[in-house]
Amino acid sequence: MIAAPIHIGTSRLMLDPAGAIFWPQQSILAVADLHFEKATHYAEKGQLLPPWDTGLTLDRLAPIIRRYAPKTLLALGDSFHDPRAAGRITQVDAKKLAQIAETIDLIWVLGNHDPTPPEGLPGRALDEYQREHITFRHHPVQGSGHEVFGHFHPRATIPARGGSLTRPCFMADNRRVLLPAFGAFTGGLDVRNHAIAGLFPRGARAFLLGKERLYSFTLAQLRGVPESSMAELPLKSG
Repeated sequence: MIAAPIHIGTSRLMLDPAGAIFWPQQSILAVADLHFEKATHYAEKGQLLPPWDTGLTLDRLAPIIRRYAPKTLLALGDSFHDPRAAGRITQVDAKKLAQIAETIDLIWVLGNHDPTPPEGLPGRALDEYQREHITFRHHPVQGSGHEVFGHFHPRATIPARGGSLTRPCFMADNRRVLLPAFGAFTGGLDVRNHAIAGLFPRGARAFLLGKERLYSFTLAQLRGVPESSMAELPLKSG
């Protein structure tokens, strides 16, 4: 996979096509919105889904950990779909988490779906995590300086042969980065929605997740493309 370098302030971070961000200088890997046990949460309400989302998400995370060998792994909130989700994780998936925590400082940043620390699982819980000039948190804080966050599950639609293609994406400017949802059973919000676009009043780039690389567009480009009649836009890898 080909990661895309970006700069937040004076720091160089790497956007991975799998949906994670890595800070080489600090050996920090971060993902957002894992939403473990979302399927079992819906099953309790009578909407049956295959109960494998936690395992699928952890299996997606494993090769990224091998690729970067981070010292710290940050899960930026909504790691668990509800406050009781940690108690529904299978022994197999709990063992996978324990194996991660054996060699990595595993940090659960609390989110709106999981406002309390997970019980019975490895790792430590924080409201936010700061290293040098960058704060990692679940939800952005206006006027807070440089930050990396999740919460919004960003996605973007681009023209494709015979129609259009919608993919999860990063959103970034030189001050903040919004991560895509990493969980296997997560939806998304279009980056043109004001809830996301309003966070980047001076413009930003969307980095759409591809199989081996990222494809980037400016927010202005995406705003200029009506969903009902997609015009051709050049794909820019990076």
